[in-house]
Amino acid sequence: MRLISWNVQRRVERLADQAAALAGREPDVVALQEITARSWPLWQAALSTIGLPHARCSWPPRPRRTVVLVATREPHEPAEPLALPWPETTIAATVAGVTVHCVHVPNAANGWVKPDTLAAVRAGLAAATGPRVLCGDLNTPRREHPDGTVISFARDTRERLRPERGERWDDAELGVVPGLRDLGFADAFAARRERTWVFSHGGGWRLDHIFASEELEPVAAAYHHAWRDGGLSDHSALEMDFRLRRPRG
Repeated sequence: MRLISWNVQRRVERLADQAAALAGREPDVVALQEITARSWPLWQAALSTIGLPHARCSWPPRPRRTVVLVATREPHEPAEPLALPWPETTIAATVAGVTVHCVHVPNAANGWVKPDTLAAVRAGLAAATGPRVLCGDLNTPRREHPDGTVISFARDTRERLRPERGERWDDAELGVVPGLRDLGFADAFAARRERTWVFSHGGGWRLDHIFASEELEPVAAAYHHAWRDGGLSDHSALEMDFRLRRPRG
């Protein structure tokens, strides 16, 4: 099964090009973030045209907020979404026995809803069972060192803990990236640590992720940085091919 996760950045004027880029990769599942009231019907039509007619989004949005969507090539079943502070930031669907959770975590400018969302993501995944995937724009981490140390946005540029955020914020971010690995999830892109969102002056962070539970085997993974560099979005898309692991014995 091929999954593509992408924050499309509300760029309605590039929607046709975004859909064409997705079509070229022939995904079985797409999970998109930053869908708007204006773009949702356009995406419905575009996804149907490129062979992904089974699409749902996380309506209703709150004023001035975006939503997320999941679309599949084959029919899917709606799944129980993660219980997040802002319900429109997540959606879930089960296809071919795999539950896909698409999430867009609010950034730090929204205050404590960010760590509260990340804590709820971890709790929800820990309480569930069966093959499942978490994907989306998680807005963390700030930095990843070659030795595997991860720095959250609870810390400043010199990696000092900000007193107004403190350990609870730090723990919430680290509980997901890299902490989901403690729950048996594989980070499809952990070894590469490339930037998926960049500043205009060249800096950036790896904010977009795909995690697969231990029942699933990631067999290939790729970033589509060229889509970002070509102006389709300010985020790179993530693509993962995976399959169910064979039962032991």
